[in-house]
Amino acid sequence: MEEQEKNTTGAGKKGLLNNWIVRNLLAAVLLLLLLIWGAKILLNVVTDHGKTIAVPDLAGMSVAEATRTARGEGLRVEVIDSIYVRRMEKGAVYAQNPKAGTQVKKGRRILLTTNAIAAKKVGMPNLVGYSMRQAKAEISSRGLTLGKLIYVEDMATNNVLRQLYRNRQIAAGKLIDSGSAIDLVVGLNPTDNRTYVPDVKDMKYLRALDVIHDNSLNIGKLVFDSSVKDYGDTLSAVVYKQVPAASGAPVLIGSEVTLHLSIDPNKVLITNK
Repeated sequence: MEEQEKNTTGAGKKGLLNNWIVRNLLAAVLLLLLLIWGAKILLNVVTDHGKTIAVPDLAGMSVAEATRTARGEGLRVEVIDSIYVRRMEKGAVYAQNPKAGTQVKKGRRILLTTNAIAAKKVGMPNLVGYSMRQAKAEISSRGLTLGKLIYVEDMATNNVLRQLYRNRQIAAGKLIDSGSAIDLVVGLNPTDNRTYVPDVKDMKYLRALDVIHDNSLNIGKLVFDSSVKDYGDTLSAVVYKQVPAASGAPVLIGSEVTLHLSIDPNKVLITNK
């Protein structure tokens, strides 16, 4: 009896598999699975799924040097703007977007701002009411630089209250030289007045300044050693010491950080940070 039941079950399975509708359904499911698997592999190959590249620091390079460096990493560059910095070599890269160290996909375009041959005038934006980070981004987009963050008691921390140029309030729309430093008077709520000192060791000059400001801190002193001879060296200089050091302990917003910089390979680790 058991043997007969087994034979009946086996015959039923064979009969089911011999049914053309069932066979076609199974083939369709298998084909769909293969297509999904193939598409996933192709997508990973085409997009380099999961693979990213750290954007190199192009500051201070000529456009040709920046182009070669970017190509070496599988990236592209495009000059989109220029500002005028008196001490900087004409045509050298002043700023880049994305910033150095940002993780991007291969083939990403890096937007460059270079040093112009002659100073050009730019209109002062209206930054009052912006957050400090928004104001900083707007300042950079106009070809200006962020100077000092001056904190005063206010209900909203890092809310821009006034904008200063050469220690005087400047109205929106006023024409000034590109590259000029703009100081911001920003709010500080006593209940929200702490930040942390970031670790900027081994970072290049401009990126270190950027990270310090992003953490609502000011630059105290910039101490360049004897290896730094000119402004080109300044842009290439790397932080080998910072005071205070990054400790994880909270500090008052607006505190100052002193940076010691060098291009001496015996002092610094030259990286793209």
